[in-house]
Amino acid sequence: MKGGWFIGNFEPSAFKTKNFEVAYTKHKKNSPWPKHYHKKATEITLIVKGKLKINNETYSEGDLLVVYPNEIVDPIFLEDVEFVVVKTVSDVNDKYILEK
Repeated sequence: MKGGWFIGNFEPSAFKTKNFEVAYTKHKKNSPWPKHYHKKATEITLIVKGKLKINNETYSEGDLLVVYPNEIVDPIFLEDVEFVVVKTVSDVNDKYILEK
């Protein structure tokens, strides 16, 4: 699957649906990730391993993070991180990149 995303309204997917997306993904310490927001989707993230900082708040193993529509996130990976993301709705065009 692409980028760890395995359920959603995209190809390839293990289960295709417009209602939500699910990913299991990994990011290396200090890897770049764009500052962005979603207009439609809410993202719920479970940190499985590692530590990251989003909007001046630090999250680590076992923490849940909820990002609501129009909320800007600018993640910094403080350690190698693994997490599970559930995003409602599934719309591949609902990601808006901002300049850092």
